[in-house]
Formats: sequence, structure tokens, C-alpha cells
Amino acid sequence: MESRHRVLAALSGEKPDHVPLICRVFGFAAPPALRWEHAERPVPHWYTMRLEHIHTLPEPWDLEQDFRRIEAWLRFGIDDVIEVSPPWGIDPAVRIDEWVEDSAGARIACRRYTMPSGILDHKVRCDAAPPAPGWVIQPDFPPLFEDFNVPRAVRPAVAGASDLAALRHLLRPPAPPALEAFRARMRAIRRFADTRGVLVCGWSLFGMDAAVWLCGAEAAVLMAMTEPDTFSELVSIIESFDRMRTEILLDAGGVDLVIQRGWYGSTDFWSPDLFDRFAAPALARSVSLVHEAGARFGYVMTTGVAPLLRHLVRAGVDLFLWADPVQGGADLATVRRELGDRVAIAGGVNAPLTLGKASPSDIRRAVRDAISTLGPTRFILEPVDSLFPDTPWPAVETMIEAWKETWR
Repeated sequence: MESRHRVLAALSGEKPDHVPLICRVFGFAAPPALRWEHAERPVPHWYTMRLEHIHTLPEPWDLEQDFRRIEAWLRFGIDDVIEVSPPWGIDPAVRIDEWVEDSAGARIACRRYTMPSGILDHKVRCDAAPPAPGWVIQPDFPPLFEDFNVPRAVRPAVAGASDLAALRHLLRPPAPPALEAFRARMRAIRRFADTRGVLVCGWSLFGMDAAVWLCGAEAAVLMAMTEPDTFSELVSIIESFDRMRTEILLDAGGVDLVIQRGWYGSTDFWSPDLFDRFAAPALARSVSLVHEAGARFGYVMTTGVAPLLRHLVRAGVDLFLWADPVQGGADLATVRRELGDRVAIAGGVNAPLTLGKASPSDIRRAVRDAISTLGPTRFILEPVDSLFPDTPWPAVETMIEAWKETWR
């Protein structure tokens, strides 16, 4: 059974030849035997193209590198997926100015957008120390969507209702050359996917992650509670933006699974009532849009998951990413019980703590427990939520060996 057919069988509730294993990567330090050289330089860390619009990578990475990573994983005997994220544009009338301020010895990176509807300022404190090798780096000036913005914002991009008109100018469709380049990329992806038999995942929906990126975590929640009309307008802007990018993705063709981010969409941030009011309606509409195009829908939520799982069932989500038995806020049996046989589950093994620190026997036990509790159908074994630069290769090998022992 090809990898794509195996994963689709898991998503559909059919019984694959064995439980799929996918190891997504976020700067993973691949072992020497799986590495290659590109443009006469070694490629020490693995990434994925879904990161290109929301992170600054420390090393070059492109679609060719994605293909080589997938071929390496397939040769090693596990599954993999091609991940893509559609582009967007800004109003050509927008002028962007950038500068640096100093505040009590801290470097503040500033970006100003000037447009017909007003001015939007965005200021973020910069880290002094560079990250360890392989980890994403903070950009020189703050983009709208970036995890570095959340704990370091001095002036968030959206501070109140007066910023919303300006925000609309920054979330426009991509310019024709960028759109055509994306369509050409999707054609290349589909050719590769058909040849190698792998699944194509499109990441086109930011959801409540965008609200936190734009406003900051505390400010976003406070806005939802104290200025619900303003927050409703922000959510509407984000939904329109998400829909635009999803339609671009679906119109290009070739995507099997559309995924919505929800790292900032759990009860670590939102009460179930706030989620039900502001997030759930847009989620249900997005699921319908994707299903009408014949693709499947996945939703990411890695912590604080227990009170919101029923919302995923109600919305018609096909895949829950990722069930984390260590940090997720719900044990695996609860996740399976809440999602029933209607939603497939990916995950089962924690990457930072189990793969990063546990003994080989504990890793093997975690793999067996995940498959016995969440499988054998509607389940994809995945380290949650990626293999990172500090994920040790011997632990990954142990996980793979334990996985193979369950079906050989």
C-alpha cells in the first residue's frame, strides 16, 4: 500500500495495511546517513514548506529539499506528506517604513504601514542572543504573523477598533505573478505526489492563531470579553482572509488535506463559551468549504484540548492533530472517547519529553499505548508536534522500531 493510500485509509476509517507513521520536521537534525548536499553545502536540518510565510529559517529550504526529505523518509520505511501554504498580498497603495528604536538598552524593531485608511504601527522587542542551530530565527522587522510577536510585542499590529480598516489592506489576494508561481508549484507537487504516492497537505487557515498574532494573547482575550463587537469584526476579517487563501489552495488543485492552525485556539487561551461564540461558526463554514471541494479537513490543537473536542466533532473535522498524552491536557483514552469513530487522530507520542528525555523502554511503551488506545483505524502515529533540532536520533529510531514491531 502506498503511503498516500495508507493515510487516506486511516482518515476514512478503513483498515490500512498498518498504522501510518509520519514524522513532521521543524529543524530536525537528520542523521548523517539520511543527509545530502545542496548547492555544494551540507543540509544539516530538515524543514517543511508550510513554514515559509510564518517563520524565518536559518538555512535555505525549498521545494526540491522537501522532495528529498520525503524520499529519504520513504526509503527509511515511514510515511511522509508534502506541506504547502498559499501566499497572500497587500494593497499596492500601502507604503512600508522600517526602523529600529532603543528602549532601556533593548532593540525594538518597528514597521509602519501607511495607507489610505490610516497608519498601522507594529513594534516588537528583539532577542539579543541567536537561537541554537536549526531553530527558526527572529526576523529583522516584525511580520504580521509570527510566533516571536506574541511574547515580545511592544505595540501589537492591532491594538483596537481603529486599526481594523488598515488591517484589511494587508490581507489581500496575491499579485498575479505570485499566484501563478503558486499554481506552478502545486502542479509540480502533484506530479511528485502522484509519482511517489504521498499525501498533500495545505495549511491555509490561521483562525484564532491570527487573532493572537495580531493582538497578543492577553489583549485578544480581553478584547473578546470587553469589546465583543470589535473582536467579532476582527474574527470576520480573519475568516475572509482564511477563506481567500483556502480557495486559492483548492482552486490550484491537488491538495488532499486542508489544515487549520489552532495552537492559540485552545482553552489555554479561550473559554469554551468564547470558542463557541467566536471560533466555532467560522470553523464549521471552513469545513464545509473544504468538503465541497472533495478534500478533508484537519485541525491542530496540542494543549488544553479536552473541553473543545466536541466542537471538532460538531464542525465535521476529519482529523485532529495532535493527541499529546503528556502535555495535551487529556489522556489518549479521553481523546478517543470524545472524538468517537467520526474523527481520525494523529499523534500519540510527545516529542520534547518522551523522545527528548525518556528511556528506550518508555518510548516503546508510549508507542504501544498510543496504537492500542487510538488505533488501529482512524489513527496516524506522529510525534507531537514535530521532530525538533534537539530531538535525538536514537530516540526516533527507537520509536520507529517499536512502531514496526506492532505490525510486522
